Amino acid sequence: MKKRYIIMIIIAVVMIGAVASWLIYNLVQEKGKEYEIEEVKQYNYFLLKQNNSYGVIDKKGNIIIPAEYSEIKIPNPEKGVFVCYQGENTKVLNERKESILTEYNHIEPIRLKNISSDLMYEKSVLTYEKEGKRGLINLEGKEITKPIYDEIDSLPYKEGALTIKQNEKYGIINIKGNSLVEAKYDEVKVDEYYTEENGYRYAGYIVLQKTQEGYRYGYIDNKGKEILPTEYNEITRVTGIHDNENAYLICAKNGQYGLMKKEETILNHEYQSIQYDEANSVFVIEKSRKYGIANISGEEIVPVKYNEIDITGIYFYAKNEQGTTVYNSNGTEANIDANVAILNTDNEKYKIRIDNTDGTKYGVINKEGKQLIEEKYNYIEYLYDNYFIVSDENGKLGVLDDKGKTKVETNHDSLQKIQDTDLLQATLGESQMTEIYNKTMEKICEMPNATIAVENYIKIYNEEEEKYFDKDGKELKNTEVYSSNKLFVAKKGDKYGFVDKNGNLVVDYKYDKAYEFNNYGVATVKKDEKWGAINEQGQEVVEPSYEMKDQTEPSFIGNYYQVTYGFG
Repeated sequence: MKKRYIIMIIIAVVMIGAVASWLIYNLVQEKGKEYEIEEVKQYNYFLLKQNNSYGVIDKKGNIIIPAEYSEIKIPNPEKGVFVCYQGENTKVLNERKESILTEYNHIEPIRLKNISSDLMYEKSVLTYEKEGKRGLINLEGKEITKPIYDEIDSLPYKEGALTIKQNEKYGIINIKGNSLVEAKYDEVKVDEYYTEENGYRYAGYIVLQKTQEGYRYGYIDNKGKEILPTEYNEITRVTGIHDNENAYLICAKNGQYGLMKKEETILNHEYQSIQYDEANSVFVIEKSRKYGIANISGEEIVPVKYNEIDITGIYFYAKNEQGTTVYNSNGTEANIDANVAILNTDNEKYKIRIDNTDGTKYGVINKEGKQLIEEKYNYIEYLYDNYFIVSDENGKLGVLDDKGKTKVETNHDSLQKIQDTDLLQATLGESQMTEIYNKTMEKICEMPNATIAVENYIKIYNEEEEKYFDKDGKELKNTEVYSSNKLFVAKKGDKYGFVDKNGNLVVDYKYDKAYEFNNYGVATVKKDEKWGAINEQGQEVVEPSYEMKDQTEPSFIGNYYQVTYGFG
C-alpha cells in the first residue's frame, strides 16, 4: 500500500509539472506577441551630406563617419549603428568607425510605410541574408530569427509588425520574431483601426486567400487569433467603433452583407449594404433597395421600408412616397419639422439647431429646447465653455457666448483653437494680423504676418519679434521658456545680441536677427542678409556667410546647416 501511494504521488507531481510547464510556455508565447516598438528619446546622430557624399555627425557637430559614402542609413539616431553603402559594397560601422555585425551578409534597415514619424526605419531590428533567405537581428547583432524567409518588410500603418513571405505565402511576425499571422495567405493587410491613445496598437489583420471561386477574406485579431475564416467576399472593420477588444466587422458572403462582433453575428448576411454613422452609433441598412436603421446591438430601430434615409445631427430623416418621417436616435418618431435638424455638441447643455426652411441657417438651443442664439448664421460650431464660433453671411468668423453676446468680432477670415490648448488664434485678411485670445476671450496678443508654433508652450513670431505664452495664455520670458540655456536673445533698437540669465551682455548687439539656442547648443544669427551660428560661449562657429531663400528660421548643428526633408 505504501508503494502505491508513492507511485500516485510521483504521477501527480509529474502531471502538475507538465501542467505548469504548459502554462509557462503559453504565458511566454503570449508575452512574446505583445505589441512593442522602440522609443527614441533623443537624436545623437545625424546624416551629413558634403559634395554629394554622405557621412555622420553627432549632436555637437563632430564628424563620426567622414562623408565618403554614396549612401548611409541610420536606423536609430539614438544608437551608433550606421549602414554604409559604397557602390555595391555595404558595411555596418559603429560610432568609432569600426566594422560591426560582420558575421551577417547584406544587412538592411527596414523602411517604414504609411507611418507618421520623423524616422524612416524600424528602430530596433535589421534584416540579413544567407543563401538567398532573409533573417532578423537586433542592432546589437543578436539573431532574432533564422534566415528562413523569402522577404521581410514593414507592414503599412503598424510599426513593430513585419510582413514575411515564405513559400510564396505571406504572414506577420513582430520585431521579437514571434509569429502573429501564419505565412499561409496570399495577402495580409492592417484593418486600419486607430485611436488617439494607442495609435494602431489594437488594429487586427484582414487576410486573403485565392480560391477557384475567387478571392476569399478572413480576419485575425491583433493578438494573432483567427476570428473569421477565409470564406468571405469582403471584410471591412468599423473603425469608428472604438472598442480595442472587440472588432466590429462588416462582412459580405455570397453578395449579402452582415455584421460581426468578433465571432458573434450582430446582423445576418441579408443586406445589400451596411453603412455606419459614428455620430449616433447606428447602421444604415439596405435590403431590396429599401433602407432602415439598426443599432449597435443589431436591433432594427427604423424599419427597412424607406427609399432614402438621411442622418443630420441627432435625427434620422426617412423618406418614401408618403413623405418624410423624422426619427429620434433611439428609433422613436420625433415631433419635429422635417426642415429642422439638431446637432449635439461636446457640451450636453447646448445643441446646434439648423433650419432649412428658407436657406440653411444655424442657431443654438439648450437641452430643453430654449432658443439661445437666433438662427441667422451661415454656420455655428461649439468651441468650449459657453462659447461658439459663428460665420455670418459674408463668411466672416467671430465668437458669441450662450446669450448671443459678441465676444470676438465677426470680422475674421480664420478662427480656431490652438492645438492642445483653450487659446484661440484668429487672422484678419487685409492686415494679415494674427491675434491670440485666452479662455475668457480676452485678446492677449496680436502680430502681423505671424507664425504660431506649439511645443510645451506657444510661440508666436515673425521677422521682427517673437513672444511666448504658456497654454493658459500667460506671457513668458525667453529665460523661462529656455531655462536650461546659458545665453538668451536680447534686442536693442533694431539689433540683436545675447545676454546671460542675469541680463548681462555677453554677445554685442551686432546682428540683424538672432534665434534662441537649439537643443544642440547652437544659435542661428543673421548679419548683412547672411546666416551663421554661435555656440554657448558666444563664439561664431559659422561666420554669417550662408544666403538662404525663403528660410525664416534656419538651424545649425555644430558648423553644419540642418535640413529636414522627406522623413527625418
